[in-house]
Amino acid sequence: MNTGPRRSSFRSARRLAVLATALASVVPLTCTAATAATAATERAAACTGYVGLTFDDGPSGSTSALLNALRQNGLRATMFNQGQHAAANPALVRAQVTAGMWVANHSYTHPHLTQLSQAQIDSEISRTQQAVAGAGGGTPKLFRPPYGETNATVRSVAARYGLTEILWNVDSQDWNGASTDAIVQAAARLTNGQVILMHDWSANARAALPRIAQQLAGRGLCAGMISPQTGRAVAPG
Repeated sequence: MNTGPRRSSFRSARRLAVLATALASVVPLTCTAATAATAATERAAACTGYVGLTFDDGPSGSTSALLNALRQNGLRATMFNQGQHAAANPALVRAQVTAGMWVANHSYTHPHLTQLSQAQIDSEISRTQQAVAGAGGGTPKLFRPPYGETNATVRSVAARYGLTEILWNVDSQDWNGASTDAIVQAAARLTNGQVILMHDWSANARAALPRIAQQLAGRGLCAGMISPQTGRAVAPG
């Protein structure tokens, strides 16, 4: 019995199956890479402006959860750390940097700086510079005075250390017990270049991040860095 054509058909079918398997292993990878590249391009194109998300008073026992929430929602922020906390928790300062955050100076012990002498102000600022750098956070370029209280002396001492004073345009009121809804509503007031005040330890601010991220994306705004030159939020450098 002549089985030649049948064997030929079987071999052809087997070759086609092998080829199909090879293609199946390649095409998904190619599509995945292309999709990722397209997504990255679309995200960049979607940023028609930038805002500065800031968190004061860390690092603390809440820092790891905050960093996870920021990462999960594709957000970056500026962390205004207290020097005493940075010195006590160097691993958390490094975690902030590893997570893509910017680390800044929020004084050493969080006093009312305008009630201190120039030498005391200098100590608060300089010790924080050393603590943050010593913890692996780099040398801060931004400074936020506790309570937003400042004067010419505070600004001149900060400038001596190459620091730009940063306050805020929008106060989330998280420090005052604001609800998650209220914090989301506060973030909705941000416009291009503006900065919002939040706190490292606030569970409600952390819980607001998914909705803040969604809301910003819907308005074409992205979380950016704060420029030491202008004090405004700009594209990450």
